Amino acid sequence: MKIFPILKGKAILSPMAGVTDVAFRALCKKYGAAMTCTEFLNSTAINRKNKKTISMMKTDSIENPKQIQLFGNSIEEIIKAAKLVEEKFDIIDINCGCPVWKVIKIGAGSELMKNPDQLSLLIRKLNESVKIPITIKIRKGIDNKNINAIEIAKIAEKYGASAISIHGRTQKQGYSGKSDWDIIKKVKESLKIPVIGNGDVFTPEDFKEKLEFSKVDYILIARGAIGNPYIFKQINDYLETGKYDYKNSLIQFEEYLRYAKKHKLDFNQIKRQSINFTKGIKNGKELRQNLIKSKDLKELVKIIKDFKNTINSL
Repeated sequence: MKIFPILKGKAILSPMAGVTDVAFRALCKKYGAAMTCTEFLNSTAINRKNKKTISMMKTDSIENPKQIQLFGNSIEEIIKAAKLVEEKFDIIDINCGCPVWKVIKIGAGSELMKNPDQLSLLIRKLNESVKIPITIKIRKGIDNKNINAIEIAKIAEKYGASAISIHGRTQKQGYSGKSDWDIIKKVKESLKIPVIGNGDVFTPEDFKEKLEFSKVDYILIARGAIGNPYIFKQINDYLETGKYDYKNSLIQFEEYLRYAKKHKLDFNQIKRQSINFTKGIKNGKELRQNLIKSKDLKELVKIIKDFKNTINSL
């Protein structure tokens, strides 16, 4: 079995479509994320060398170890893609947890949990085909009548997964309701490989509480990092000292922007991220409305600068 690396820290950035671009990941890593991962990428698109998908594989030198997440419904396509990317990454994660319709309608994401035999074959063949560690991300189950996270986790361990991430919601829940950390704890108790918990971690206090309760090896931070990559510094400080501070979200965005320029990210992606970084700030609604109307990067930067000057003059 290939060994999952021992990470420096307990908080990992979860892959999120439209959010975890290379600049965002680099900033999270700078702030103390133990590991980062690409957005989930379509195996078939990688094999066809789709330009946009290939661009999303770009990483920053600060990212170490480098993890890529793949999805698909064909064992052959996933293996082919994995072979193409393994020289550029340290770990390959297979998405078996996405609940979004456009993914599950093709039999990918959390839909893979409906067929344990097929999933076991995928993990075994993939593990035999590449040299780097394989991990999978799953959910609690399909719905409350079909909870099979422990079964799937044991299969993953048996056939060569080096670690497993589990989100404590079902496919049917999507992102509604509460994440079930009882099932995450049970998965941890059932396996020898590292287990990574996921769901409803928005503050350092949430993180510590769930880490101590579940005894998982690591925890994924997803929505809690949107607009606040500094949460990784906050978590690490809180675990070490019991205290943490805050960092202005617009200052964080300016740091994000430096990475975005370095990697020549598309303006529309930068604009989407700028809106995320304005959530929760005073008079943020008006700022967001102006950002949405911005036509280019120069205008966007001026809008933020003018907003900061107005705030500082009050």
